[in-house]
Amino acid sequence: MSGRWTPNDWIAERRVTVSPDAESVARRVGKRLIRKLVTLTAAQEVVHVGLTGGRAGVSALAAAARRAELTEVNWDRVHFWWSDERFVAADDADRNDRQARDALLNAIPIPAVNVHTIAASDSGLTADEAAARYEEDLAAFSSTGTEGQPQPWPSFDICLLGVGPDAHICSLFPDRAEILIDDRAAVAVHDSPKLPSTRVTLTRPVVNSSERLWLIVTGQEKAMALGLALAGASYASVPAAGAKGRRHTKFFVDTAAAADVAPELIER
Repeated sequence: MSGRWTPNDWIAERRVTVSPDAESVARRVGKRLIRKLVTLTAAQEVVHVGLTGGRAGVSALAAAARRAELTEVNWDRVHFWWSDERFVAADDADRNDRQARDALLNAIPIPAVNVHTIAASDSGLTADEAAARYEEDLAAFSSTGTEGQPQPWPSFDICLLGVGPDAHICSLFPDRAEILIDDRAAVAVHDSPKLPSTRVTLTRPVVNSSERLWLIVTGQEKAMALGLALAGASYASVPAAGAKGRRHTKFFVDTAAAADVAPELIER
């Protein structure tokens, strides 16, 4: 894999939606998430959703929790997963799953068995064991790849991702081995450049098997990362550049982050 796409590929396959500020981005994503879940749960027996941590992702979930359409979703059919997790104690405020519960999950009648968390540091498992356990959970919902091959993970109907100032997605950081792994569904990350230093992350093949990939990017400090991702930079050095959903890849950004976005990429 070369890790590089041509600019024409990006123009054809990626869409950028710009909102005035981070708060309006969160409202837009929250609205779209709940409305799409209403539609999907009416049409499908099972709907898989990948969640992300970070301020932007959690703000979107909090906005979703305020939507009146919340009661129209068949939550028995929704399964939540996490694209990555900080390997800290289960009750640590830094846990992505705890933040998601506080923002949305505690407000909805979703069965506990439909919430697929990654084991915490006080679970008795090491980070590597937690990644292997998560792979087992994912494999229980195996799906079919784009070329008809079996894949030991679900194809997320919607996957939310944040993007860091260094263009990392999940806990896949630039110029590290994890971004190149294509024979695992989840791996442990040790000595992460961002604290906490130990994490568990999905790999790029799992992310890119998502039907709809929604990346949330806010703040001027992320403008360069967004510009490089949309320009088709090498995903080994710009992980966000390698994110590509099967149906579509949509960037929800604010005006500050959109400073370097080519006008033809912006969805009107």
